[in-house]
Amino acid sequence: MITMTSLAAQNQFGTLIDASQRQPVTVTRHGRPVAVVMSFEDYQASMQTIAPHVAALISESYPLRGKAAGDSMRQHLASMSNLAAEEGLTSADVTRMLHEP
Repeated sequence: MITMTSLAAQNQFGTLIDASQRQPVTVTRHGRPVAVVMSFEDYQASMQTIAPHVAALISESYPLRGKAAGDSMRQHLASMSNLAAEEGLTSADVTRMLHEP
């Protein structure tokens, strides 16, 4: 994965977009990753992979309460984490995608 500073991303936006068409680009600020820029096609593919698992998590966990709900949530999250890792996504990528509208 290519890495760019936030300043370089601002000053070389066209380069950032071009690079993201080939592979995801990590944008850093003060040496810490703060964003990933990827092609729209890669984004759609990653959402199609993750969305069914999120739907399963919600439908299976909704009627549960207490410890059973917590256990179910942990099991699904572990499964999603493994799937995301197989797809080359980090936990930060998954968290960001789950919080997008």
